[in-house]
Amino acid sequence: MSRLAKQPLNIPSGVTVTRDGGCIIVKGPKGTLERKFKDIIGIDINENSITLTCSNNDVGSLSLWGTYASHLRNMINGVVEGYEKVLEIEGVGYRWEVKGKNIQMQIGFSHPVIVPIPEGLDVTTDVGTMTIRGTNKELVGEFTAKIRAMKKPEPYKGKGIHYKGEVIRRKQGKRTV
Repeated sequence: MSRLAKQPLNIPSGVTVTRDGGCIIVKGPKGTLERKFKDIIGIDINENSITLTCSNNDVGSLSLWGTYASHLRNMINGVVEGYEKVLEIEGVGYRWEVKGKNIQMQIGFSHPVIVPIPEGLDVTTDVGTMTIRGTNKELVGEFTAKIRAMKKPEPYKGKGIHYKGEVIRRKQGKRTV
């Protein structure tokens, strides 16, 4: 059973949560998020709190209970504070820049790699870093992982794209006899 889902979620001031059929809409100072939820879990929206109740005691319902609580918590946090991830790039000649609604990257291939920026994300680049901001936690994490997967850091020299603060385990390489 989910212990976090049993506790009511507080709605901060300046945030409104409404229900439109099976869709929950959260509006706040940074934007609007909406997500569809199944009717398996009861979602009661009061003036300043949200309470989730689980009617069935089967495994599927209990797992969705905690998942829905986490989704709602992330939506409220997203419209209040937002989410941010920072990527770093290392390698000779590796660079990136934002051109309009695309990111153009030189990451060791014979051609530049162009990636479109999804709606709802704000991407800024500096010399060796890229900052990805947005209200939707899932979208920020998914897009950041997509960019990182294009050139994962290799273990011998550490070249590639990695998260800020990520520790890359280095291998020794060949030794002379």
